[in-house]
Amino acid sequence: MRTTTYNNMVRDFANFSDALNRNFVGYDFARNGGRAEANSSESATRLPVDIQAGDEAYTITAYLPGVKPEEVTITFEGEELSISGQFPQVTEETKFIKRELFHGSFERRLGFNVPVNADNIEASFENGLLTLVVPKAEAVKPKQIKVVVK
Repeated sequence: MRTTTYNNMVRDFANFSDALNRNFVGYDFARNGGRAEANSSESATRLPVDIQAGDEAYTITAYLPGVKPEEVTITFEGEELSISGQFPQVTEETKFIKRELFHGSFERRLGFNVPVNADNIEASFENGLLTLVVPKAEAVKPKQIKVVVK
């Protein structure tokens, strides 16, 4: 008997979605390297990220294997953080048996619905892992109120 957890439900939905795409749309995510059209240079792959919310800041991490740190563009404009770049391309004559890795351009846009301190955003890159620390503005940080006994 299998217990239903959030991860199992998400995995089941993803498998169902992939099956529908293969059978009705003719799109195979793995075969096309994450793109609806394998040869399309116009669309960018949506970069998967992990986001953690702490009391002081948000921490965003993304795996970027094979990408040089200087080739990653990170901007913050208005209330939106944007991460973009390009995964290493493969040559046209390369023959794949299975193709699951992303190739080509990637992009991710994240909107913040709370004020953040954009001037103090920190980005670090180590062993293909991009880590961004986005500090919250002072106005939204939790404040502890002490109770005074009378």
